[in-house]
Amino acid sequence: MRIALAGDTMLGRGVAERLRIDPGAPLLDPALAEVAGDADLFVLNLECCVSDRGDRVREPGKPFFFRAPPVAAQRLAELGVDAVSLANNHVLDYGPDALADTLDHLAAAGVAAVGAGADAASARAPVTLEAGGERVRLVAATDHPRSFAASSVRPGTAFADLREEGVPAWLAEAARPREDELVLVTVHWGPNMVPAPVAHVRAAAAALEAAGATLVAGHSAHVPHGARGRVLFDLGDFLDDYAVDPVLRNDLSLLWLVTLDRGGPRRIEGVPVVLEYARTRAAGAAEARELAALMAERCAAVGARLTRSGDRLVVEAG
Repeated sequence: MRIALAGDTMLGRGVAERLRIDPGAPLLDPALAEVAGDADLFVLNLECCVSDRGDRVREPGKPFFFRAPPVAAQRLAELGVDAVSLANNHVLDYGPDALADTLDHLAAAGVAAVGAGADAASARAPVTLEAGGERVRLVAATDHPRSFAASSVRPGTAFADLREEGVPAWLAEAARPREDELVLVTVHWGPNMVPAPVAHVRAAAAALEAAGATLVAGHSAHVPHGARGRVLFDLGDFLDDYAVDPVLRNDLSLLWLVTLDRGGPRRIEGVPVVLEYARTRAAGAAEARELAALMAERCAAVGARLTRSGDRLVVEAG
C-alpha cells in the first residue's frame, strides 16, 4: 500500500484568519492534493486545536498559541486527510474544552484522530484504519510538554518522556505488530529547527524499530530530516504562516509517499513543496534543486542516500 505523510500542519493564527475571511480559501495546490489523494491513506500532524472556545493556557515561557476555526476540520477532509496525530505541543493551547471540540469536529468531518483524549487511556489508544486491502494501526506520542500529558482524570496528550526515560512500555507494546495489521507510529519528538535528529530521538527510533513498528514517522523540528530503514526522522512542515529561516529553509519541505508492506517500507520518496503564507504549492525547479541539496546532507547524516527520480526525491539505503 502507499501512505502519504505530511508533517506539522498548522491551521491557526494567519491560516485561521484566512479561513475566517474565506472558508474556502485554497490551502494546497490542487496537484498536491491529487497526489495525496491517490495514496491509500493520508496522515499528518495537526499542530493546533480546532475550536472557537477556550482561553490560552498558562504555560510559562510558551510564546505561540494555535487555534483553527471549526471549518478547518472539513477542509482537512476535503484535502483527503484520513487521520491526524494530535500528540503535540499545541493541541491543548486553549484548554480541555478546545481539545474536546477538536475531537468532535474531526469526527464529524470523518477524519480519524489519535494521540490526545479525555484521559490517558483514550489519548494512548491506537486507531485502526483500513485501506489498500490492509489494516493499519496508527499510534501517536509526544515527548513535550509534560504539562499537556493526559492522566487518569485529566484530558491531554499521549506523553512519553523519551529524553529521560526512553520508550515507555505502553508505546513499545502499541508499536508491536499483530498478524493482520501494519503499524504506523507517529511521534512529535526533539527540538525545533535542527537539521538532524538528536540523540534521544535516534534512541527512541531504534527502540520502536526493535519493537516491530512497520513505519515510524517523526515531526517537530519544522524541517525535514533524512530517513533510514523504517524511520522517517522528521517529516518537516506542511502548512503554516511561519517566518523563514534563511539557512535551514523551513519553507522547503516534502509531501512524503511511502510504499509499505508488512516487512516495512519498500520505497520512500517525496514531492518537493514550498510553504508560502497560509498556502503550500509544488516546488519549482530551482527550489527543488535547493531542497535536494539540503536533503542529501540530511540523509547522509543518518546513513542514507538521496537520489532523484523525475520530480521526486527518493531515499535509499546508505
